[in-house]
Amino acid sequence: MMKRTSSALRLALMAASALVLSACASGPSSNISLIPVQTAEQTSKDGLFTQAVKWERKKPACQGECPTLKLDSIVFPGIPRLTELIDHALVVMTGIGNSQQPPYDTVAQYEDYFWKVAAPRDSALLAAKTRYRNKHLTVVELNTWQYLTGGAHGISATQFLNWDNATGKVLGLDHVLEPGKQAAYVAALQEVHSQWLAKNPDAQQDPATYNRIWPFQPSNNFGFTDQGLMVKYDSYEIAPYSSGQPELLIPYASLRGILRPEYIPASSD
Repeated sequence: MMKRTSSALRLALMAASALVLSACASGPSSNISLIPVQTAEQTSKDGLFTQAVKWERKKPACQGECPTLKLDSIVFPGIPRLTELIDHALVVMTGIGNSQQPPYDTVAQYEDYFWKVAAPRDSALLAAKTRYRNKHLTVVELNTWQYLTGGAHGISATQFLNWDNATGKVLGLDHVLEPGKQAAYVAALQEVHSQWLAKNPDAQQDPATYNRIWPFQPSNNFGFTDQGLMVKYDSYEIAPYSSGQPELLIPYASLRGILRPEYIPASSD
């Protein structure tokens, strides 16, 4: 059930994003690489300016054990569309297990809704941070965590947002892959998944059982980094809850001929 929920969440977030931004245009010119051959600390100096937005609140007028809501996010001064998208996407990600559009569009609306329906021990965290940035691209990692009273543990969700600074659009997987290379991308992802399994102590105890319970799954939840595409999974997608949210890195060297040239550093061989 959790795996189906994660897929539904991805589709809901993609649909919600479309309400805020128009469809993505084709990638920038292939004459320049949009991934400089530098470390994140260096490239982030040329990235978009951000400001932190943090607060933690409990239900107003509540006494004793009270539901709590925490925001640990960012805003982009001068780029309201990106700020609004992050705000909207975070609250969409709270709709775990619900295939319907949630009755809120912003964090402020979600807060009002949360206080109306939350049980005494309910807790929610909405978080966003820049995972990678340079003068061309901004990668934001969105995370939500929710604990519902009586549950064994909290439920988390994660999503990358890849923003083209020049066009002001979100880059989906179809916009960064060469035409017809979806299967090659999945094969490259499956290869690094196999390498991840080989280093996973839990998987190595009983590989056959582990692979049966937690089989490989393709994912379009990717984010650009200096080293390659980072693909991140929700809890329960490819591993038990104790494994958290697994991250698989596909090196750029493995993506030549798969990614469009402008998204591969010149020295990634």
